Amino acid sequence: MTVFRISAQTEWLALRQPFVLESGSVLPAVDIAYRRWGKLSPAGDNAVIVCHALTGSADADEWWNPLFGPGRALDPEKDFIVCSNVLGSCYGSTGPTTPCSEGRPWGGRFPAVTLRDQVRAQILLADALGIRRIRLVVGGSMGGMQALEWAYLDPARVQAVATVAATARQSAWCLAWSEAQRHALAADPKYRDGHYDPADPPLAGLAAARAVAMISYRSPVSLAQRFDRYSGEAVYGERSRAPEDFAVKGWLRHHGQSLVERFDANSYRVLVNSLDSHDLARDRDSLDKVLGAIHQPTLVVSISSDLLYVPEEQRQLARGLPRGHMVEIDSEHGHDGFLSDAEMIEPILRRFLKALPDPNAEPAEPVRRAMQLQYTW
Repeated sequence: MTVFRISAQTEWLALRQPFVLESGSVLPAVDIAYRRWGKLSPAGDNAVIVCHALTGSADADEWWNPLFGPGRALDPEKDFIVCSNVLGSCYGSTGPTTPCSEGRPWGGRFPAVTLRDQVRAQILLADALGIRRIRLVVGGSMGGMQALEWAYLDPARVQAVATVAATARQSAWCLAWSEAQRHALAADPKYRDGHYDPADPPLAGLAAARAVAMISYRSPVSLAQRFDRYSGEAVYGERSRAPEDFAVKGWLRHHGQSLVERFDANSYRVLVNSLDSHDLARDRDSLDKVLGAIHQPTLVVSISSDLLYVPEEQRQLARGLPRGHMVEIDSEHGHDGFLSDAEMIEPILRRFLKALPDPNAEPAEPVRRAMQLQYTW
């Protein structure tokens, strides 16, 4: 049985009114799992929102540890830092593994969730926590896309944005990688279009999907430096013995096995689909006009070797933002550089924050651009 490890510091917000998704489907109730660090100021104006990537959790101090600490970009001594698990995931927030009204997990019946749905849930969490001004919304990969949605959906509260290894819309290239992962899941006979027994999940299909994704997350240079053809470094500190047992094969097997031990196949499908929904301009206006409406100072961090969200996409994003500023980090680790080279991102983010103006005006009441709903909790 897959174990979804949820840290003891996790808290939950229970929304006990229907949550209407972009698709029109309705979740009768929603739980949002989140972590927080530091204290909210009496004025409610020192919040920082951190958004996680595809299979991430609310434990931002673990997966982005180099950014956390006194004097660092994410400083709990002065900031009230919040990271929530997204809708559709399996780390505490409502998703396919959550029991629905019948007492059974949603499973394959869980409705489609978009990145906008995920951000709207995060906005409701910020409301419930009493946050009146957000100094920064920051995230990498899928989290960076959420940060851009935050800037558009809640412009009165969000003062600045930092997006790492992300883009304004999901490209055809990325859509193709997503479809390959869905094919890998569907090829497992146990998958049954998502209607599988939770006690007997499609582990082989999920592992294969993860292997596909891992290739897109790294770069040829990264793999060449870590593994030689036959007997390079293996993940477990061993060296391959059989000539045909290429070292990189063990690396892919390891990452597939690691994911199936901690993640749900339906959650994986739902979140991959939510990535594919990403398009800031969808049902709004032209992309140029939508980007032009994002008035906040925005740091756009690109990774030189990223083959998934390529640097040219970040350059286009930065050019379209009225106050966009792009920095490219020289990492050999491809898209995964936003995690593995986080120590390179920390000083860039810290300098960006230091250069931001300190607003003296009283924060306005939050203004939502779309889909405004009232909730009680």
